[in-house]
Amino acid sequence: MKAVNHYVVVEKIKETHKKSSGLIITEDNDNDLRYLKGKVISAGNLVEVIKQDDIVWYDKHAGHGIEFEEKFYFVIKASDIVLVD
Repeated sequence: MKAVNHYVVVEKIKETHKKSSGLIITEDNDNDLRYLKGKVISAGNLVEVIKQDDIVWYDKHAGHGIEFEEKFYFVIKASDIVLVD
């Protein structure tokens, strides 16, 4: 699978966050969490900074899901990525 143009294919990385009270918060029950973390599977030919296997943070409302070879990925625009880890 290869992304084209300004698109990036990412695999979501599930994370848990611990609040000061000791509760474990996941993205499913934390509405304040705006950005999600993912691993880049493929970056389009017009994407300059982001490379395969980079860890990126992107807007959780961006893009759409796609299933490929029994795995679920997200296709987002490079402009929806806010930082590279």
